[in-house]
Amino acid sequence: MEKKSFLHQLMLTIVLTILCALVLFPFILLFSVSFTSEAAISDFGYQLIPKEFSLDAYRFVFKNPEMIYKAYGVTATYSLLAMVISTFLMSLIAYPLSRKEFKHKKVISFLLYFTMLFNGGLVPTFILITQYLSLGDTIWVYVLPTAISPWYVFMLRTFFQELPDGIFEAARIDGAGEFQIFLQMAMPLSKPVLASVALFVFLGKWNDWMTSMLYINNENLISLQYLLQRMLNEAEMVLNMSEAGAGVMVDVSKLPTETAKMAMAVIVAGPALVVFPFFQKYFVKGLTIGGVKG
Repeated sequence: MEKKSFLHQLMLTIVLTILCALVLFPFILLFSVSFTSEAAISDFGYQLIPKEFSLDAYRFVFKNPEMIYKAYGVTATYSLLAMVISTFLMSLIAYPLSRKEFKHKKVISFLLYFTMLFNGGLVPTFILITQYLSLGDTIWVYVLPTAISPWYVFMLRTFFQELPDGIFEAARIDGAGEFQIFLQMAMPLSKPVLASVALFVFLGKWNDWMTSMLYINNENLISLQYLLQRMLNEAEMVLNMSEAGAGVMVDVSKLPTETAKMAMAVIVAGPALVVFPFFQKYFVKGLTIGGVKG
């Protein structure tokens, strides 16, 4: 029996090791290609070990380091603001919806669900945000228009529903108000799902580039993703013009367009990889418990 258990454990370890290797392989390849010369990519393709080590891709990306650092700061600022504000606001909505004694929870839940099926459209949304709310060219345009996500509200509501009612009843008997119960009891007991939602919000904002494209004209407020995308588009446009014989006075062979994509991916993914370990111990529990029933 012990031998059978050992073999079972050994097979499970081997399978999981292979799966981990398959998951890590693309990241290792991406990192390796970012340090490879463009010529080596053209001659040999993607290699796990660079045939010709080069920093050209990172020199290209950081050719204007001040702008990169500023975009990093803007992206980190609004991502953290959105993570805190959105998680708190959605918790405020989810908590009363989870209480049986709240009379209007079905109506509010339907209104939230309705917004998951239909939206106002791009043009009306643009007019609302820029003309009526005057959020264009401000840091708040990244945070406030998408501060509430119905999907995460329902996820939080489900978790709150599974908390023991006896705890809240005891708190009410002791004279605690609903807001006090929410802050001092419901929130601390809901760390797994709060951490999961906070991580999703942070990653969503960190990867946001469309908001900058639509609402930001101030170069000091553009996001990192939009800046890198714009740089890459400019390099590809120069390359295409050169191939079309448009008389571009640039040595296109020195433009690391392919390796620059990988370098940009490494630069963008770095902070997210740093943030994830702080949420890891809550992440799995928050997803499983918060998504059992609606």
